[in-house]
Amino acid sequence: MATLKQKLFQKIEEHRPRTTKLLKEHGDTKLQEITIEQAIGGARGIKCLVTDISYLDPEEGIRFRGKTIPETFAALPKVPGSDYPFVEGFWSFLLTGEMPSMQETLAVVEDFKARSQVPQYVFDVLRAMPRDTHPMTMFSAAILSMQRESVFAERYRQGNLKKNDYWDPMYEDACNLLAKLPTIGAYIYRMKFRSDTPIAPDPKLDWGGNFAHMMGIPHPYDDVARMYFVLHSDHESGNVSAHTVHLVASALSDAYYALSAGINGLAGPLHGLANEEVLRWTQKFIEGLGGKEPTDEVIRDALWATLKSGQVVPGYGHAVLRKTDPRYMSQREFCLKNLPDYPLFKVISQIYKVAPGVLMEQGKAKNPWPNVDAQSGVIQWYYGVQEYSFYTVLFGIGRAIGTLANIIWDRALGYAIERPKSVTTAMLEKVAADAKK
Repeated sequence: MATLKQKLFQKIEEHRPRTTKLLKEHGDTKLQEITIEQAIGGARGIKCLVTDISYLDPEEGIRFRGKTIPETFAALPKVPGSDYPFVEGFWSFLLTGEMPSMQETLAVVEDFKARSQVPQYVFDVLRAMPRDTHPMTMFSAAILSMQRESVFAERYRQGNLKKNDYWDPMYEDACNLLAKLPTIGAYIYRMKFRSDTPIAPDPKLDWGGNFAHMMGIPHPYDDVARMYFVLHSDHESGNVSAHTVHLVASALSDAYYALSAGINGLAGPLHGLANEEVLRWTQKFIEGLGGKEPTDEVIRDALWATLKSGQVVPGYGHAVLRKTDPRYMSQREFCLKNLPDYPLFKVISQIYKVAPGVLMEQGKAKNPWPNVDAQSGVIQWYYGVQEYSFYTVLFGIGRAIGTLANIIWDRALGYAIERPKSVTTAMLEKVAADAKK
């Protein structure tokens, strides 16, 4: 049986000629022209990144290697006794584009276990930080502290690493790093929020199940972890965290430098922090109902009051999507099965039924449908993870899966250092003036 690394090498060898042909024979072909609005507005919608790991379709939502979220969950090998798959199998799928067998998946499970030991100095770094340090700062620092372990950095320093082989040590770094993230994340949580009572990993458990164990939360939180990490793994390459990891790695910085940088971008309120803000808003929204039964009419009136006060309905709308986020729907289905009568979920569910109509009636929203952040927090809150500041660490553990898979392929295909060209405001003004003539 071919190992995951051997299968990945085969896929790389098959893919390289495609990229080479595009560059040599079609390099001058125009892909898109851009506008001043796109240049000033954060390069939104400009097609200038390449990834085969995932694609965000405005109507269908995220596709992992061409498969929708329901298709991905249905096809991946399931953890025995669970409705959800091994995250390790998902990692294999993202790398190769092929659904692994159960045997291949279990081989990755064992490989991750062999790589999962976190160096003691990482815990020492975390414990040396003030206890009121934000969990994301701790998480990023822990990742960065392990840079001394980088296989890529060491082999590159030796001076005999061929460019076509860059992917190999990047693969080793990515697997070594990814295998350790659940332990680091759970350690931060138990140290900060559970009276400094870390729980040792269980060598019998899979990646997602072990995270739930180390968090100290019983079943079905293991399924929550598996679902959450897959759903948050990737969202094509243009979002801040994914793009940052790609950008930093394009300088041949190793996976530790690159992922730490991406985690820092994820920490922002316009990105990963949004699920915390949505939950806070929802809880205040419930307080504002004054104990009223959350009927359609009550929710509609409260939403209109929110909009008329100049506020937005957080968790609704998306930069690309033009329908309900399939990641939202996956989590909603979990809630309907496991916590259908939970008061917080019932309000969120009622908002989901009413808000799109209100937002369409208002007429300002390009997309009146909920995104993943509108549903993420309620599940964590229900299972006792009620520390808002930790939610982005959960996001970060998941996001590492897709971003690390991407930079392995970046190195495999020899993608260049990213270096877009900037212009001045005066240049834009001249372009605008010339266009009027």
